[in-house]
Amino acid sequence: MGALMAEPDGQPLLAEQLDTLVTVLDLARSGTARTRPEIIRHSGLGRTVVTQRVAHLIDAGLLEEGTLGPSNGGRAPRQLHFRANAGHLLVAELGATSISVGIADLAGQLVAQQEEPWTIASGAEATLTEVERMFDTMLDTRNPNDPQIWGIGVGVPGPVEFATGRPVAPPIMPGWDGYQVRDRLAERYDVPVWVDNEVNLMALGEFRGGLARGERDLVYLKIGTGIGAGLISAGQLHRGNKGCAGDVGHVAILDDASVICRCGNIGCLEAFAGGAALARDGLAAATDGRSPYLARLLTKGHSIEARDVAKAATHGDLASVELLTRSGRLVGEMLATLVNFFNPSLVLVGGGVAGAGDLLLATIKQTVYRRSLPLATRDLRIARSPLDDRAGLMGAAFMVIDELMSRERLTAWIGHKSPIGRSDVVHPVPVQ
Repeated sequence: MGALMAEPDGQPLLAEQLDTLVTVLDLARSGTARTRPEIIRHSGLGRTVVTQRVAHLIDAGLLEEGTLGPSNGGRAPRQLHFRANAGHLLVAELGATSISVGIADLAGQLVAQQEEPWTIASGAEATLTEVERMFDTMLDTRNPNDPQIWGIGVGVPGPVEFATGRPVAPPIMPGWDGYQVRDRLAERYDVPVWVDNEVNLMALGEFRGGLARGERDLVYLKIGTGIGAGLISAGQLHRGNKGCAGDVGHVAILDDASVICRCGNIGCLEAFAGGAALARDGLAAATDGRSPYLARLLTKGHSIEARDVAKAATHGDLASVELLTRSGRLVGEMLATLVNFFNPSLVLVGGGVAGAGDLLLATIKQTVYRRSLPLATRDLRIARSPLDDRAGLMGAAFMVIDELMSRERLTAWIGHKSPIGRSDVVHPVPVQ
């Protein structure tokens, strides 16, 4: 078997040794093991192997030694730290009505963040031009000594074929079907790029850096303009065969032909319970006089949005209370089915509509607990996502980090000490 890269002493590192290298790196970067003895204890690897792998990772700039750690009777071991600032990442979350961008370190922590209103229906060319402008603005404000950009992660509001980074028939993204998002950004910034559905990344952000840390089975439900779910199953993000797992917004919940969903079907959940549906029904309530509060906004030239319905409900507007309660009940009925089927330990609810008030979340909870099997809800927690607008950006960072540090991809760039100029690592060569 041929050599893939060299040890610090010049000896070749063989393919079968990659597993031990990645094991040591994962233990260090997760904080599970902070010294060589701890790595030996957690991994079961021999002292010599651990010493060699640690030396390799230090030479590559991924680990560094710190102060002496506590002693267990012998010589105190040196602390080991993952170098989260060895590189930085550009991350973007594209929503239906906004674009968020940020810069993150290799531990998934955001060091900068910016958000602007935008309509995803403007098309791929215009939207990605805006993303590039926002990226460039953030890069222009950095200091010369700041870490270089090692990769880019992007979330979009539609199904994505993860292997190619291309959206596939996204209902609310006209002109995006099959667009080469990855290739465009990789060519411009000369780093590896990964693209996924935005709700998948929100789930990943909470799982790795939020309230869901330590959970194994999680549902992240986003209620915004549309509705979608991200699924963590047995500690792994579940994308499905073609990347459209969790597209619950298009589950049929009503046999009502009067409302046609943006996907072209009738009866879809988001067509009756999402943010666009609340805005539509709120406007109707304002127009026909059922909602005095919303009617006053309308007479002042204010367009009715979902957050206006939520605010009206907090002021006791009965029509708005009915709209939010109905939305919560419909979402809860869908979620109860998902809870029975998937049996998660935690459901996190996020998105612009979910953060608009307590009534919607309370109704969702009540419906889920009433409609789900007792065993499925025995230890179930349902809570609002605490990361809120950071979840998707952090998830995009974790996506890139996990891919870069994977066994298949680490070998393609670690010899260069960074993946800069190695955009091809998204297509790993199988390691035997």
